[in-house]
Amino acid sequence: MDTKVWIVDKYVDKLENNPQVVDAAHFLRENEVVALPTETVYGLGGNAESDEAVAKIFMAKGRPSDNPLIIHIADKQQLTRFVKEVPEKAERLMDKFWPGPLTIIFKKKHGILSEKATAGLDTVAVRLPDHPVALALLQACQLPIAAPSANSSGKPSPTNAGHVLDDLNGKISGVLDGGPTGVGVESTVIDCTESIPVILRPGGVTKEQIEAVIGEVQLDPALLDEASKPKSPGMKYKHYAPDAPLYLVNGSKVFLQELVEEKQRDGLRVGILTTKENRSEYNAALVLACGKRSELETVATALYDTLRAFNQEKVDIIFSEMFPNTGVGHAIMNRLQKAAGNRIINE
Repeated sequence: MDTKVWIVDKYVDKLENNPQVVDAAHFLRENEVVALPTETVYGLGGNAESDEAVAKIFMAKGRPSDNPLIIHIADKQQLTRFVKEVPEKAERLMDKFWPGPLTIIFKKKHGILSEKATAGLDTVAVRLPDHPVALALLQACQLPIAAPSANSSGKPSPTNAGHVLDDLNGKISGVLDGGPTGVGVESTVIDCTESIPVILRPGGVTKEQIEAVIGEVQLDPALLDEASKPKSPGMKYKHYAPDAPLYLVNGSKVFLQELVEEKQRDGLRVGILTTKENRSEYNAALVLACGKRSELETVATALYDTLRAFNQEKVDIIFSEMFPNTGVGHAIMNRLQKAAGNRIINE
């Protein structure tokens, strides 16, 4: 299969009726799958009402079939087609954070969306993305689009079109290249079918921001205790992993450097994930600064690109600093723990 690439400049091109966007929308209406930019990461989109299209998403990614997909819509009015009800707290969250990096789980109407897209559950996860190219595509195709991250399952999510092609070239029909994404980590997922909403995945909207709008929310216990069964089926799988084994280091910079030197004596090529503030503190084959510790949003933006950079340099093992587990740091640590398979070395 030839993977077509459409290039769109979100700052220059008039996106309404843009021929590149219209062509990509035609592919979606024909039940093909197309990668598209969002403000979080690139998504692999397909018609959420078509079993054929959704099956192509799972096949291209190698994604487990019990891992439901997030449905992307162009406007809130589309919800009425496949959502049973919109709770009052969900309405307030939509008013505040849509379009944006917040996915809300609703009770679904049966018989409209592909059961493959929702993994046969009675609920559906929906978001309205905050990216002009994504919104133009959604408007052009006039379909709810199922779109997980556009990468091979288990690998770091893609934050530019090149990442998508690294993983999926020849496996999908096309990539709508709208430039690099912004937030860098996926959307926050919150279940609003409960009386007290539950965050199932931390992301671009923080728990503190949500509670400022609707009051108390809970965290899925599995986010705090790996032994707990996650409420979201997809959270039980390994995600975001680079090729080399990744270890999180809970300790001082001196301790981390000692770990590096130990592995170097064993003849291993060692990589370190750190930040701009600490880059000069380490001596290893590859030391990568992933944003600034003083500005955790920059760490989130650079995280997946940094994890993929280790693959290019063919390191044998990676040690990563840890980050504060508050605000967007919660999302960063969630992704790093998944990427590391919860391997943490304590000083």
